[in-house]
Amino acid sequence: MSEFIKITEQPSKYRHLEKMSVKELLTNINNEDKTVPLAVEKAIPQIEKLVSIITDRMLAGGRLFYLGAGTSGRLAIVDASECPPTFGVPHGLVIALIAGNEKAITQAVEFAEDDLEAGWNDLQKHFVSEKDVVVGLAASGTTPYVVGALAQCRKNGIITGCIVCNPNSPVAANSDFPVEVIVGPEFVTASTRMKSGTAQKLVLNMLSTSVMIQLGRVEDNSMVNMQLTNAKLVDRGVKMVIEQLNLNDYDKAKQLLLENGSVKKAVERAE
Repeated sequence: MSEFIKITEQPSKYRHLEKMSVKELLTNINNEDKTVPLAVEKAIPQIEKLVSIITDRMLAGGRLFYLGAGTSGRLAIVDASECPPTFGVPHGLVIALIAGNEKAITQAVEFAEDDLEAGWNDLQKHFVSEKDVVVGLAASGTTPYVVGALAQCRKNGIITGCIVCNPNSPVAANSDFPVEVIVGPEFVTASTRMKSGTAQKLVLNMLSTSVMIQLGRVEDNSMVNMQLTNAKLVDRGVKMVIEQLNLNDYDKAKQLLLENGSVKKAVERAE
């Protein structure tokens, strides 16, 4: 294996940020952000392999676990929490765990990420098994909470993946399907909530959306299984029903939708 270099910790290529005008700050941050999708593009072959194995395991009754600390953990929680309302899957199919537990979602929990055993302990509370896939998120690729959990998963025959922003990291070494998105040094040195966080969010979007499409949770380009949890989503669903059934009556379409609970069921039962 090549030498591990922590690119995420290397000095910013910009100096004296405090002397920049607001426009200079925004322009330079934006210029750095433009490089992130190109870095993600290079990782598409890795992402494809991870999507395929997650899909296979879910079709066989398995679940997807995300595991991270700090920004990485919070991004994982966002992605997992949006799967049920967007795709109509049950809560518990995609589960995100963060070092420090619920408190860490809004506050930094000191040294929580340094516990090598905590991640595996958290997974065991959800009865993780060989049917599942566990994906660790760590910009640095060194977070003990994630490294320890993935190492234990492999010892127990559980498939592992990761999303990291350094090449050849300890997290990747403990992953069967690593995704390495190398975005380079941050605008503010080592502030990995910036480009690294953006990269992880982009990959999570690709990962969960592609898996859910493979599972049949999207038809054409529509969220036909979305949960009707607010007026905006109900209105969106009504318009889908109108389009798919070629109706002219908004109220009738709305009644069909609410009686059946999803666009997919409303269309199936009306046809």
